[in-house]
This record gives sequence, C-alpha cells and structure tokens, in this order.
Amino acid sequence: MPRIPLRAALVALVLLTEAAALADEGMWTFDNPPTVQLQERYGFTVTPQWLQRLQLSCVRIGGGSGSFVSPDGLVLTNAHVAQGQQQKLSTAEHDYVEDGFLARTRAQELKCPDLEIVILQSYEDVTAQVLAALPTDASGLEAVAMREAASAAIAKSSQEATGLQSDIVMLYGGGEYWLYRYRSYTDVRLVFAPEAKAAYFGGDDDNFTYPRHDLDLALFRVYENGRPLASPAWLPLHPEGAGDGDLVFVPGHPGSTERLLTLAQLQVRRDHTFPRSEKFLDEAIAALREYAARGPEQSRQAGGLLNGLSNGRKSRQGEYRGLLDPAVWARKEAEEAEFRSRIAADAQLRERFGQAWPLIEQAEQARLSRLGELEGRTLPRFGLARTAQGLVRFVAEVQKPDGERLEGYHEAQLRRQRFRLLSPAPVYPELEQYLLELSLRRLATDLEPGDPFRSAVLADRDPAARAAELMAGTRLADPAVRQALLDGGPAAIAASTDPLIVMARELDPLLRNQEAWLREHVDGPARAGGELLGAARFAVYGKQAAPDATFTLRLSYGQVKGYPSNGTRAPAFTTFHGLVDRALSFRQQEPYDLSHRFGVRMRKLDLATPLNFVSTCDITGGNSGSPVVDREGRLVGLVFDGNIESLAGNFVYDETANRAVSVHAAAIALALRDIYDAGHLLQEMQRR
Repeated sequence: MPRIPLRAALVALVLLTEAAALADEGMWTFDNPPTVQLQERYGFTVTPQWLQRLQLSCVRIGGGSGSFVSPDGLVLTNAHVAQGQQQKLSTAEHDYVEDGFLARTRAQELKCPDLEIVILQSYEDVTAQVLAALPTDASGLEAVAMREAASAAIAKSSQEATGLQSDIVMLYGGGEYWLYRYRSYTDVRLVFAPEAKAAYFGGDDDNFTYPRHDLDLALFRVYENGRPLASPAWLPLHPEGAGDGDLVFVPGHPGSTERLLTLAQLQVRRDHTFPRSEKFLDEAIAALREYAARGPEQSRQAGGLLNGLSNGRKSRQGEYRGLLDPAVWARKEAEEAEFRSRIAADAQLRERFGQAWPLIEQAEQARLSRLGELEGRTLPRFGLARTAQGLVRFVAEVQKPDGERLEGYHEAQLRRQRFRLLSPAPVYPELEQYLLELSLRRLATDLEPGDPFRSAVLADRDPAARAAELMAGTRLADPAVRQALLDGGPAAIAASTDPLIVMARELDPLLRNQEAWLREHVDGPARAGGELLGAARFAVYGKQAAPDATFTLRLSYGQVKGYPSNGTRAPAFTTFHGLVDRALSFRQQEPYDLSHRFGVRMRKLDLATPLNFVSTCDITGGNSGSPVVDREGRLVGLVFDGNIESLAGNFVYDETANRAVSVHAAAIALALRDIYDAGHLLQEMQRR
C-alpha cells in the first residue's frame, strides 16, 4: 500500500485531531480521569468519592469485567463471561449453558471450580523506582532485563508487605510504571444465567452487530470464609435505565489495544499475522463443528470453545478489515508522521529517541524471517498438553532467584499460576484427544520432517496414533496428580513417566531456545524500541491521551446515541418488540428462535421495554460485563459487545459509528421479575 505524502498526512491529522477533540475517546486510568473533557463537554465534575466508589464496585472476572450490585457480594457480568464456568458445572444430565440456571436460595448457588474475582485496592506510581534500577549507560536488552527485575522486586515486596496481589503495569509503552494491588477471591458461586437462546439470540450471525436483542447477563456471588462477602461498594440498579442522549460511563477492564503501534508493526499484522490467524481459526472452527456433530454430549463439551473461537474469528476479521481500510491507514500514517516530525525538530529528542523506529523495524523483519517456524512450533493453548508444559516450566522456574525467572513465574505471580494448574474443572478425554490430534496434524504439515520440535512431539508416529498414545497413558486429568508433581519439584518431574510430562520435558529446552532467540532478535529490540517510543511520546504529549488498554481498571465515557448505518440510521435502543419481530422475520429458525420460556410469557410482558442500547463509550475486549453507570453512579446498563464498526477501534477510535452495545437496565429488571421469577434477586439489586 503506497504511503501518503507528509504534507497530506499532516493535513489529515489536523482534521482528525479537531474531530477527536470533540470525541468521547479513551480508556482512562483512574489516576488520570478525563476531568477537563467531562467538564467542558458535559458539565460533569469527577469527584474522588465518585471515582473511588466505582473503583471498589468493579471487578475483574475471568477474561472480562463485572461489578458488585448488592451489599451481599452479588456480581453482575455477562452470560458469555460466565459461560466457561456454566460449562464446567454442567453434566450430561444438566446443561446450564443451554438451559440456564437460577438459585432460588443461597444454598442452591453453585460453587465454581476455578473462577477468580479480583478488586483493585490501590495504585501507586513506581516509575522513578523502576528507572532508578538502571545505570545511565544501560540500553537495549540489558535495560529491558533490568526493568523486569526491578518490577519483579517491587511487586514481591508489595505482596509480602500487604498480602495483596501486586502487579506492575507498564503504561504509554514504558512512559510510566504503576503498582496495582488487588484483593482476590476464589470462592465464587453461580447464582443466575439465562438460557442460551435468550443470552445469545442471533448467535454468531448477530455477534458484533447492531441492532441487537440479547439478555447477555449473569450473576455470581462472592463468598469469604463461607459467607457472602460484604461488598466494599456496589452499584444499585436503576430500572429506568439510560435515556437517549444521556451521559454514561463504563468502568471496566479493557484487555488490550494497539493504537500506539508503529506502521512497521501494523504492516506485519496486516500483511502476515492476520491472514495466517484467520486461516487457523477457520480450520479449528470447522474441526470443532465436526466433533460437535458426533452427538449431544460432544456438542455440549465443545460449545464454549466453539463459541470462543467463532467470536475470536469475527473480531479478528473486523480488525483486519480496519487495517485494510484506506482511511484508517491514512490516519495511522498521519499520526506517525506528526509524531516523527516533532522528534526530528528537537535535537535532544532526536538524539534520545531517534533509534526507536529502526529498532522496531529490525525486530519485525526478524519475526518475519522465522514466522512459519514460530507459529508451527506450538501445541494447543488449552488442555492437558498445555498443563503438562506449565507444570514442567513452573517447577523449573521456581528454583531460580526471583529476578532471573521468566515473566509469569515471579513470586508475586505464582499464586495465580498454581490456581490455574490445579483447577478441578472436568476434563473430557474424547475432546482432549480430538484437539490434540488436530494440533499434531497442523504441526506435521507446517514443520519440516527434520525439525526437532516435530520429532519430539510426533515420536515417529502419525498424528492420530500419537494423540491416542499420549491420552491413553496420562493421569493429568486428576488434580491430585498435578499437585504431587508440583509438591515433588524437579525430582518428581524428572521421574514422571506420564507421556504428556515426558513430552513436555523434551520440548522445554527447545522452547527455551526459541524463546531466547525471540528475546534477542524480536521481543527484546521491539520492547527496547517500544520503551523509547513510550518515553518519547510521554515527552511530547504527556498524559493528554489515554494509554493503550492493559486489562486493568479504566474509565470510558460517552452518550447514548444512535448512528448512521447501511444507508439509514441505527436507533439508540432496541425493544422486546424488536426481538419478536426479528424472530418472526426469520420464521424462528435457529439462531433466531425464541426461547420456550420467553414464548410462554411473551403476551404478559411489556414488549415496549428497552432491551439493548448503544453509546459512544470507548471499549474493547475485556470490557464485556462492565457496568454502564449514570452521573449518580447508578447501574443503567451492562456492556456485552461492540458493533462491527468498533472492531477497528483496536487501532483507531471514530465516534461516527463506533458503539458499545449494552443490555438496558429496564430489560434486566423485566427479565428477573417477569420472565425468570427471580424477584428476590431484583429486590437485592435495588437495595441502597
């Protein structure tokens, strides 16, 4: 794709900047809320008390977000965030994903096997401490390693002093380092989730689209010492919900964005990474559908993973289309041209930061030189084969001094690693073997016959025979076996004859060599260049823009507002009338068939009740389950998706059509009261 001239780029940036000044852009850290923008545009004053209440009400749950909605530890999130736990709690006799679940008493609430909820307690700027650990002449890989060691030491010291989970968060690509402290809870119980036909009406066809008609909500309860947790703060449900044009806020945990990447990095994603991952996702989804077609139980087992992969594919397709959009690319070129011109115009900045872009370009070229090999040398990112690798790596890393360990294995991170490795969640041997065989077939195709990784994995067998051999002999499905391996340390790992552990032992040195090459030639230079750019961006722009998302607590704001779509306008709200109309328009063919429960009660419902709505709040993956609150901090909605136009928001935000899609508070109230006979939960959520 040709580059646009610098003059044109700068003109474009001026126009874009003027538009952005009026946009509700940004996932803001709680230490730097958008106070000026909110005051100037909406006349709203952010107070410390208002902000702290949001902070203590919001939780990170699994891979998404949630919030306390009662004084008794009740947490609201999405059904699709809860789906993994619903599936793990299900059996062949009780499918809590397909049929939903409601605990009518607290004694009926179901304890989740491996769900963790964390609440941000405090945050502290430790930039000076991290940078103080570096000699003035440290640079490149050496500087990166020193920063990582300093960060690990700070996190360990904090955790020992406070007993709180302590994480170091890098912002602005290295412009700032913050210490975040969390309180963690692992006794979490499922309280309510609607049936799949209500939560996911429209299925993958309607995913990342709008208008929408989904009851994508779920409720958990957090327990401490066997009793419901006294919520540190909570957001009472406001059944009237949000109105058209209202100012609303989304406090949540956006996962990641790539708005600060360079053109060189974006080009590799556009031309290489995205097309390859799309091919992989297509193959994996097709294979899982074949497995699900074997029978009802196989369909149940594969359902959550299949939904997750389908969601990932559609998300990745939207991001890919964004990078192929000439307008998006022109905006990224304009942003980089303006940034580089500022650095070039200042001799001191040029001397300090001029090498950042060449370092990153060098790293991307190195990545491309071995891309096929790097992507081919992988096993499933889930399942017992991955668990075996985790056990071998964990035991080896904890023998080292904390500062020398690989990321993920520092003292402050070990509790979470053990929690994952020792999960008592059910294992489905047939599905495990099927997925392992699929992975081995892909590996056999992608890697040359003489590749040592290929040889260690396949052991001169064909993929089907090797997968059967590995699964027939493993005992890792038993958490007690995994516990014994961790407790036994290196001796237990070395003595194990479990075939998955044996394979993981053989692969570990190969993977370490590959990771060392990546650190030296790709991740190291890219990180060093990225930290230079982060410092440069911080020197030029300061904190006038929000940093990229990091799966930490952020605040977005915006208006409830429709948008132009398909030559007409998409409304700010949908209703239950619209749900019925869409179902009838498709003659109730799956995935547009109404749930039996809704069909039975439909005539008794106020179908004019708002169901879903859109706002200009800036969100991304990880925001699923975030509360939507009004000026008073009342719950007026529940984020569950973005529209298709929002997917390019991974790289740029455009308020014209980028929208967050949420369940309306009125729909939550109607569903609990009139559809599911869960008035006791609605009453609890309205306590102040």
